[in-house]
Amino acid sequence: MKIGLAQINTTVGDLQNNAALIADAYRQLVSDGAECVVFPELVVTGYPPRDLLFKQNFVPDNVRTLEQIAAQTSDVPAILGFVAINENEAGKPFFNAAAVCFDGAVQETARKCLLPTYDVFDEDRYFQAATQPLVLTLAGRTVAVTICEDIWTAPSVSDRPRYTTAPIEQLKAHPKIDLHVNLSASPWHIDKTELRQALISEAARDLKCPTVYVNAVGGNDELIFDGRSLVANASGEIIAKLAGFEESIAVVDTDAKPEALPPLESNSLQDIEDALVLGLRDYLSKCGFSKAIVGLSGGIDSAVTAALAVKALGKENVTGIALPSAISSDHSKNDAKELAENLGIEFHMVPIADIVDASESALAPLLSGFDKDVTEENIQARARGLLLMALSNKFGALLLTTGNKSELSVGYCTLYGDMCGGLAVISDLPKVKVFELARHMNRDGVVIPVNTIEKPPSAELRPDQKDEDSLPPYDILDGILKAYVEDGLSTQDIIAQGYETDVVKDIIRKVDLNEYKRKQAAPGLKLTPLAFGVGRRIPIVQRYVS
Repeated sequence: MKIGLAQINTTVGDLQNNAALIADAYRQLVSDGAECVVFPELVVTGYPPRDLLFKQNFVPDNVRTLEQIAAQTSDVPAILGFVAINENEAGKPFFNAAAVCFDGAVQETARKCLLPTYDVFDEDRYFQAATQPLVLTLAGRTVAVTICEDIWTAPSVSDRPRYTTAPIEQLKAHPKIDLHVNLSASPWHIDKTELRQALISEAARDLKCPTVYVNAVGGNDELIFDGRSLVANASGEIIAKLAGFEESIAVVDTDAKPEALPPLESNSLQDIEDALVLGLRDYLSKCGFSKAIVGLSGGIDSAVTAALAVKALGKENVTGIALPSAISSDHSKNDAKELAENLGIEFHMVPIADIVDASESALAPLLSGFDKDVTEENIQARARGLLLMALSNKFGALLLTTGNKSELSVGYCTLYGDMCGGLAVISDLPKVKVFELARHMNRDGVVIPVNTIEKPPSAELRPDQKDEDSLPPYDILDGILKAYVEDGLSTQDIIAQGYETDVVKDIIRKVDLNEYKRKQAAPGLKLTPLAFGVGRRIPIVQRYVS
């Protein structure tokens, strides 16, 4: 059967423009010979709609939009995700559903069985779970329809099954299924791609029929969807793959013989770069911005952020601002200027020494008798934040914050200072990975100055300051943070991995102490299995010590 895969980039809540994208892809794929066209999960509303679902008219509007789309269909079925109303008096008000549309109308509705409520997902808040997946006849073939999580029940996903039912097991009991389609909105994170491919292959083998998996692509808030839609034959062999991190449509014959295909995630650093570029571009464009401002310190984080912004937006839409204080080194100012020249972006240098002096003078009567400490250091960071936000307001350009996950974890950042901005681009990228990404971005020539990569990292808020004055080396810090923040290990478990006891306890104390900062941080793009944001809900006021 020739299946049209419609891997399109929709925007949450933009019902009419989403409908136009759907209709265009459908027409093109039918023209290309598709006998059935499959779209991603909740493609009509965009994913995830979250509490838009509770707005009085949102779900009825999405149903009306679906009907408008269905009215444009021919005898070629389109299977697309939308929000269905639960007509029963009991249960949640909605279903995460898939409409089967042809001959100008919605003919059948599939409903999602498994509703994820972990990490960034909270579907049980809105949706009623179906008891079994839809099986129907299309063009003389028996077709099973599942939605995203419905296939995520294999032992390889989790040591402890999250659900007591498994839709694939239910489908295996069916006498014969000719085709299985899965509509998905599966956010990307590092190391997820191979697992996803394994699940598709396993589902195909279990059901003994081709499996078509169509995934969303694009950025919505902190989530980045990589697409990479797949088709597996009945033996579980992958016979087609769509591109990663970009829109793509294609017609695939499920009876085609497998060919040698490139690995899905052959270069994790390239995937990180592509993900950040897509997430950054979509965040700005979908929020109505076309330009960005980056504070350039001469350091690695701001350099990587600026380089990503140029790839996402074009050099003509990025402005770099250096804000040296009285203690800023010459090499930092020179590195910032060299970066801007390499990127070809507009660049300005705005000294802040007078602002810092004025602030300290104003506070002098109150601070008399106190030694200088982090208070005076943070005045510099907050002076920079003040000026960068002013430029953002004046020019209508979104300020990008430049902190990495390592610093954000331990609070090595200044609230209302370097944390100012509308998007924290690399806030889920550990410092060691920032360096690796910088070297990767220099693969075809020097973009990020060599000195920026090779010099010891420093916040430069006091003379001769180095990050390692306050923190352990980043390779050690990042190992501890992964164990504590992402893996949830206890203090003793982390010490047992070979880390020094005092270092582990100090890092854990800093992570816990700085939860209040992270709650006030700009939204960040999710790259790891557990990012700071909606997927991690630690109380600010708590005293548990692991």
